[in-house]
Amino acid sequence: MFKRILIANRGEIALRIIRACHELGIETVAVCSQADLGSAYLSLADRTICIGPARAQQSYLKIDRIISAAELGEVDAIHPGYGFLSENAHFAEVCRASGYEFVGPTHQAMQLLGDKNSARKIARAGDVPTVPGSEGLITSEAEALECARGIGYPVLVKASAGGGGRGMRVAYSDEELKNALAQASQEAAAAFGNADVYIEKFIENPRHVEAQIIADNHGNVVHLWERDCSMQRRHQKLIEESPAPNLSKKTRAAVCEAAVRLVKESGYTNAGTVEFIVDAKGNYYFIEMNARIQVEHPVTELVTGIDLIKAQLIVASGEKLPFTQKDIVHRGCAIECRINAEDPDHGFRPCPGKITGMIIPGGFGVRFDSHAHAGYVVNPNYDSMIGKLLVHQPTREEAIACMLRALDELKIEGIKTSVPIQKKILRHGDFAAGKIDTGFIQRMLNQ
Repeated sequence: MFKRILIANRGEIALRIIRACHELGIETVAVCSQADLGSAYLSLADRTICIGPARAQQSYLKIDRIISAAELGEVDAIHPGYGFLSENAHFAEVCRASGYEFVGPTHQAMQLLGDKNSARKIARAGDVPTVPGSEGLITSEAEALECARGIGYPVLVKASAGGGGRGMRVAYSDEELKNALAQASQEAAAAFGNADVYIEKFIENPRHVEAQIIADNHGNVVHLWERDCSMQRRHQKLIEESPAPNLSKKTRAAVCEAAVRLVKESGYTNAGTVEFIVDAKGNYYFIEMNARIQVEHPVTELVTGIDLIKAQLIVASGEKLPFTQKDIVHRGCAIECRINAEDPDHGFRPCPGKITGMIIPGGFGVRFDSHAHAGYVVNPNYDSMIGKLLVHQPTREEAIACMLRALDELKIEGIKTSVPIQKKILRHGDFAAGKIDTGFIQRMLNQ
């Protein structure tokens, strides 16, 4: 096991990694920007190294400064957390070339699965269903029109290197497709430095179901069941849960088994999430893989009893997974609400500022993962998430009731948060009945 690791991240996930490391007897070196200096969570690290100004481009995204911090800290490995450089294949390669183990997949696997076009090829080779679409990248307008007419409108133009909804456009006709191609390509080039796009059949209002996997360096691959992340707005998730409600046992097993096949086909190691969309008929299709730990990983931890951050560190150190597929039992229902500093009454605009008061909920089956506290300043340079409120109960009905109680107890003063709309979602009859899809929130807002 590692003696000391560097955490190339900030906030909630940095604190989560610090805690897991200390339970494993691993020392931690936390990096921070000038804006984060003095943050309470940093006092729990064994050492803190400031790597630059507030802007992420000058601190948390500066590979050379992170490697310099690793050298100063005399660490064995670097954990990227999520966001920032966590899915940057070049960063993973530089870490290992500099003598530091990267807590994540190889840069080769990250490149293969980070590019949606090559990921689709791997999925097909592993007999994993993909959404009908172009065989490869679209190279001309004529090719795009031919493909779209063949699979039928509506179609989705997607950036090969995209994510978070960027570089994506829906087209319902030939004319719309021409515009969508140009817009998606331009946005992808600006956001990712890669203008490549491909076309898929647009599945209207599907469910977003993802399977958590982890693989070691000895050929062992397991899934830790699935999460439903359909409660999202503009591809940003607000509520996640496990198990996915109203998903048949057959489909659930098929999704999880397909995720394992994809991982084996790609040679992927460490933790990752294989994402699928599920249509109204229960057909499931692979859409992408997130080659990192997910924000919503605690949902899986609660229903399986497995600490995913510890598992990541064990695998990265070269050890075998300490459990097999038959050891992973799914128990009860877990729900997570991402508590964001946003104003849902005004277009979800960010609400940075000082938290003047904070009361954290508790009780049976309640967990709150956060680095924030009364007096903490939510910085506009970073993601607006304040924390993650989770509940775990024997049934979904009990979990919803518990979450509503916990949200009522949660008090965050001084700024607006996403709590009001999360309460509204949880109280909605269709949500209670499990009648959910990715268009749920927008429909609710339009009512």
